[in-house]
Amino acid sequence: QLQESGPGLVKPSQTLSLTCTVSGLSITTNYYYWSWIRQPPGKGLEWIGYIGYSGDTNNSPFIKSRTSNSRDTSKNQFTLHLNSVTPEDSAMYCCARIKVHITIENQEVMYRWEYDYWGQGTQVTVSS
Repeated sequence: QLQESGPGLVKPSQTLSLTCTVSGLSITTNYYYWSWIRQPPGKGLEWIGYIGYSGDTNNSPFIKSRTSNSRDTSKNQFTLHLNSVTPEDSAMYCCARIKVHITIENQEVMYRWEYDYWGQGTQVTVSS
């Protein structure tokens, strides 16, 4: 299970911090990545980024300059930090688990990423 938590209302220019608490699997388990996705009102899904089982991170170019990822392995949580928020950052934010499937095809190692579990999402509004 994944459960998001954080403020529902943030003022412009502040930093938004959202935490995802994971149960049922350690976030340090090999070949699992832990991601953030958002959906602004009336728009499609936007992939924000992930933190991997070894602590490696990757964020989408459109938001990379304002984001950072952290984790607390003792609490089995990972956190998204988004700074300098604007009203355009208002969205439903979801955390999701990515499972990496590894197979060998034609003597090549193939990696397939599967989003297999999602949190229920948390609504964030940026407004003064």
